[in-house]
Amino acid sequence: MSAESIQQIYDIILDVPDFPKPGIVFKDITPLLMNPTLFHKSVDLAIAPFLESGVQKILGIESRGFLFGVPASQRLDAGLVLARKPGKLPRETIKVEYALEYGTDTIEIHSDGISGGEKVLIVDDVLATGGTAEAAVCAVRESGGEVVGCSFLMEIQFLQGRGKLDGVETHAVLSY
Repeated sequence: MSAESIQQIYDIILDVPDFPKPGIVFKDITPLLMNPTLFHKSVDLAIAPFLESGVQKILGIESRGFLFGVPASQRLDAGLVLARKPGKLPRETIKVEYALEYGTDTIEIHSDGISGGEKVLIVDDVLATGGTAEAAVCAVRESGGEVVGCSFLMEIQFLQGRGKLDGVETHAVLSY
C-alpha cells in the first residue's frame, strides 16, 4: 500500500482534546470505522508484516482490538481468541494481571483458546504504555502458544509501550 493510503488513514482519525480527562488528546477512530475502504486498508497494513509467519490465531484485546481482530482473522484464515476484562468469559480462563499507573488490571483468555505451539498474532487499536499488550503476550505464552508479533493501528511513541514488548516483533500502522 502506498504512503498516500497511510496519510488518508492519519487524516481520517480525529483528535478530541481533553478526553477522557484534561490534558489527554484522544484519537477517535470512529470515522475510520465508518469508511469501509480505509478500514480495510488499515487492517491490510496492520497484518502485512505477518502474512508469511504462519499465523493460526489472532488474539484481539478488548474492546477495540476486537474490531481489528475479526477482519485480520478472516484475511489470515486464522481463529480468533478474545482477551477480555475479568469475569466476561464463561469458561475456564488464563488470567494475567498487569500494572497500571495507579494499581493493577487483569485480562483473561479461555484456557482452551490457544493450543500448544500455535502461532498467535496479538492485535489491538493502540499501543500506549504497553501493559495490556505485555499481559496478552504472557497469556499466549502461558497457554503454550508462540507469539509471532503484535500489531496495532496506532502507537503513541512517547509512552514507550514498545519497550515492554522486548523480543516481540511489533508493528504499528500509524505513529504519534
